[in-house]
Parts: sequence; C-alpha cells; structure tokens
Amino acid sequence: MKTSTKSLFLILSVSFVSFLGCKKVASVDPGTPKKTQTDVNPQIATTICDYDFDETTLSTNGWTKVFDDEFTGDLSNWYAYTGPVRNELQYYKPDNAQIVNGVLQLSVKQQAVTAQSGEDSTVQKTYNFTSGSIVSNSTFSASSATPKVRIIARVKVASGYGLVSIFESYGTDWPTNGQINYFQVEGNDTKEYFTNYFYGKHTGENLVNNGFYANPADEDLSTCWHVFMTEWTQNSLNYYLDGKLVESKTASDLVPFLFGKSENIALSVPIGGLYYENLIPGNIQTGTMYVDYVKVFTSH
Repeated sequence: MKTSTKSLFLILSVSFVSFLGCKKVASVDPGTPKKTQTDVNPQIATTICDYDFDETTLSTNGWTKVFDDEFTGDLSNWYAYTGPVRNELQYYKPDNAQIVNGVLQLSVKQQAVTAQSGEDSTVQKTYNFTSGSIVSNSTFSASSATPKVRIIARVKVASGYGLVSIFESYGTDWPTNGQINYFQVEGNDTKEYFTNYFYGKHTGENLVNNGFYANPADEDLSTCWHVFMTEWTQNSLNYYLDGKLVESKTASDLVPFLFGKSENIALSVPIGGLYYENLIPGNIQTGTMYVDYVKVFTSH
C-alpha cells in the first residue's frame, strides 16, 4: 500500500526522535556527534555570492528534469507539517511556510502555542516558537531505472542562535529506506554546513556511524543565494556547492544500501533539539530560510 506524504510525516514525527536533521529513531537515543568528534573537510569551500544554476549544463549531457518547483504558485507539490517534534523547541505551523514574490520562506517566529507534547502526547505543553516544515508529495530514488539523481536547491539559510536550516530526503520505516542530509546549517555558525546519511536493516536502528561531515565555507551562507546540489548514485553521494564538488561519501561505507530506496524531499527550520549542546532558551533568535527553487534531475 502506498503511504501518503501526510502519513509519512506523521509516522516520522510522532514515532521517532529528531536526530541530526530527521524525525526519527525509536527507543534508544544514538547520541549526537559533537563537533570535536566530527570529521571536518580540510578544504574550505569557495562560494559564489548569488550563484545560480544553469540547468542546460545537465540537460545537454543527458539529464532529464523530473521535478521543478520555483515557488511561483502554491505549495501543492508539498505537505506542510503541523505539530511538535520530540526534543525540538518549536511547533510547526503551515502558516510559517509561505511563498512571497516567488520565494519560499520557512520562518521561525516567537509565538506561543499550547498543544500535545512531542515527547508525551498525553501531556499539554506550551511552545514559545513556531516554524515551518514541508515535505514533497513525490518520492525520488537512484535505482536501476535512473542510476543517477541530482537534487538541487537554491537557498539562503536562516541566521540566528538556536536555529537549524535543513534540506534532506528520507523514506518510510526509518532508516530502512534511508535518509540523505543535503545540508544542515546551524544558525549561529552559517559559514559551515554538515552532511550526513542514514541506513539500517531494521526500523529505528541506524548502522551508519561515519556519515557526519562538516564543510567550512569561505562566506556566510545566509547573506547570499547559494546552490546546493547532491548527486546520488549507487556507490557515492557527491555534494556540490555553487557548482563545485565539495565532498563525496563512497561505497566503502553503506551508501550502496540506499540504492533503489524511495525518499521524499524535506525542508525545515527546527530549533534546538539535538542540534545544539547546552542550548540557552533565552538566547534563541527568530529567522527565515529562503528557498528560490528545488529541482531534481535523473540520468541513465
């Protein structure tokens, strides 16, 4: 039976713990990789302010565009989530995901909402902040039919203490259908973005322990438009920033197990949770992640 996008998001957010950019894991908290324990790219990524992606560079080389949302209309390609997520401090509201002048805005607002707790649905809790989170109605996959997939977004990440800008994709029964984090940027350090991926043979059990990676950039990723592109193949995840290859995760890890898995694309701006150590709630700032477009290309 096909799982609807709404059902997928509800399953992930209610049944799972939010961990490094996802709504997931079951009974055991796997812990948060600390920055001191994270592999850091020795090369600082060179960015181009207000870079734009020329899709003819792909189409003329045999790539086919299968998804294109430039946010000039409505959000009919997406499901906007409503509710809390365990270990995070915001309450997601569809109103916080708005299209303004051809740009998607996912905004964090200081706004009180009393609702069921993300930790215990039988308990009422007051959330002092709201935010936006959307997930695509369509799924995408690197598979035998389309061995190469490129997932692309042009973004200005959110700046502000306590915020995290996230661009990712994941499937049902996490992590058996995998998850790929295309970027994760902490709002108090917007000159660095993290990547990661997850896979496990059983629901709630992640086997990947070396996927988390930090990529420093030469400029603030919140002040200009930047294009994040990830190429997903059977044996590698290749991460590009403003047209330049920054990092590759290869078949020496568990990347091949992602091949053939169907995943929905998601964008969100959570607050705190497991993304920050010793978060000071009184210092949380509001902010917005801006998304110019999301595109997906496939190739044989």
